[in-house]
Amino acid sequence: MDAELLDSIGPRLRTLRRGRGLTLEALAEDTGISVSTLSRLESGLRRPTLDLLIPLARAHRVPLDQLVAAPATGDPRVHLTPRSRERGSILVPLTQYPGRVQVFKQVLAHREPKLVTHSGYEWLYVLAGELRLILGTSDTTLRLGEVAEFDTSTPHWFGPAHAEAVEILHLFGPHGDQAVNRTHPPGPEAAG
Repeated sequence: MDAELLDSIGPRLRTLRRGRGLTLEALAEDTGISVSTLSRLESGLRRPTLDLLIPLARAHRVPLDQLVAAPATGDPRVHLTPRSRERGSILVPLTQYPGRVQVFKQVLAHREPKLVTHSGYEWLYVLAGELRLILGTSDTTLRLGEVAEFDTSTPHWFGPAHAEAVEILHLFGPHGDQAVNRTHPPGPEAAG
């Protein structure tokens, strides 16, 4: 089993690097590991060691156990730690480790709209209440079960549509990472 685990690390490293759009040269610069060593790790010609895996995990922003796909041990539940935000708003991180996509449950209290821009991509799902989303010149109200997704380089703001708080599921990822809808419209055979 250990040999299988070690053999799977190289392809996983290559997938992570390519998924982030990095060249071997850019990753070498970021980690201090030579291009030759990185190439041999990815192709399985060099066995991974802890002194190589730690800077790679940091560079890819993944936990070391995810990088090596170690078998789960202990309690797999995420222990939630709510954080109070400004005036009655609460943020609950649902992801345990910083990674490419961050997931939060949020309760947003009333606040004045203030448009912002930043790099990234956001996906919002309304769990309770109504969410007001200002995106560029568009002003939309989302209701229970509705979803919005957008590039955050567009000026935006979201919060409660009324005086009552709104509860949402909020996914945020780097530019280029977006939610993927895996459902397909019914084919002609379903029309009958």
